[in-house]
Amino acid sequence: MFNQAFLFLAILLGIGLMAKNQALIIASLFLMVIKVIGLESKILPTVGSKGINWGVTIITIAVLVPIATGDIGFKQLGEALKSAYAWIALASGIAVAIIAKNGLILLAEDPHITTALVLGTILAVSLFNGVAVGPLIGAGIAYLAMQIVKLFSS
Repeated sequence: MFNQAFLFLAILLGIGLMAKNQALIIASLFLMVIKVIGLESKILPTVGSKGINWGVTIITIAVLVPIATGDIGFKQLGEALKSAYAWIALASGIAVAIIAKNGLILLAEDPHITTALVLGTILAVSLFNGVAVGPLIGAGIAYLAMQIVKLFSS
């Protein structure tokens, strides 16, 4: 129970507390509790394999709430598309989704890269008040950068 993984989580909890980062605090505590009560072999594999999809689903639900409440409708959409910034946002959303798709492939295929991406995300969340969507888009950006390096090194 109290092994290297637990110590690592405790350190992350401490970083989260110092940085006042609620997401890191909750995530670290959740995982520590799962380990303490002995359910890690039953819960963590499922969370590890499906957690990113659950997270994306929850974020998507949160983004769609203004549509569900009626705060955003077709009128607002039409008005927004008259703005140059809206078209930039639209293109950015498309680019990020395409880049992140390749990030999923990289995360699945290369555990070494996953470790570095997770560490980068932890640092960004705890030190720079970032948001923990980093591993997915970070992997996509890493994949894109790797493809560019391959292109110029061949």
